[in-house]
Order: sequence, then structure tokens, then C-alpha cells
Amino acid sequence: MSHASPIDPALIGQLSRYVTVGFVSNLMLYGLYLALTAVGADPKATMSALYAMGMLSVFVANRRWSFRHEGSSHCALARYFIAQAAGYATNLTVLVLLVDVGGIDHRYAQGAAMVLVAVQLFLMQRLWVFRSVRAG
Repeated sequence: MSHASPIDPALIGQLSRYVTVGFVSNLMLYGLYLALTAVGADPKATMSALYAMGMLSVFVANRRWSFRHEGSSHCALARYFIAQAAGYATNLTVLVLLVDVGGIDHRYAQGAAMVLVAVQLFLMQRLWVFRSVRAG
């Protein structure tokens, strides 16, 4: 008698690929964030510009590689923009609450926001943006 594993290999694969894409893109974007804010750029404006910059390249990588989505790219892109808007709102809210209200250094607040938004976006992309439409 065999027992099904409680860990879904497809989920582990998606998560591993998503983390790889996210780590590489966020490392570059966070480096730019630190560099730009170090020379006087406003943290929220910088986060906003870099967030927008990273969206399309990450969409392509996540659609093709992380989630291996074969459905309509137009529908997925529309859902992706909605998910990204939700992620942006979360990121901005964290910065406002931690920096403006809590007085925490923006560099640490942005680092924490990136982790929270990454989890939020993984769930939204797996369950909605790039959901599998295979008949079972």
C-alpha cells in the first residue's frame, strides 16, 4: 500500500523556480534601490520606479519558467498587472507603516516588504495568474 506524499512535487518545483527568479531580480533591484537612496533619491519614489521596471521581465520569466503556463498570455498579463498592483499596495503600505509611523530605517523596512510581497505574489500567481486549466 503506497501513501501519497503530503508534499506536491509540482508545488516544490514552482516554488524553487519562483524563488530563483525572485532572488536574482530582487537582488539587482534592491541593489539599485540602496544605491539610488544612498545618493539622495526618495525611498518611496525609488521603490515605485524600480517596482515598475521589474514587472515585465519577471512576468516573462515566471510565466515561461517558474509556472510553465501555457494558457492565454493576454489573460495572464491582465491578471498579473492586478496582482502586481496588489503587491505594490502592500509594499507601499509596509513602507508607510514601518518608516513613517514606526520610525524604522527604510532599508530594513524595504527588505521586509520584499519578503512579504514575494509570498503574496507567489500565492496570487500560483492560484490565479498562472493557474493550471488542465482537465483532471
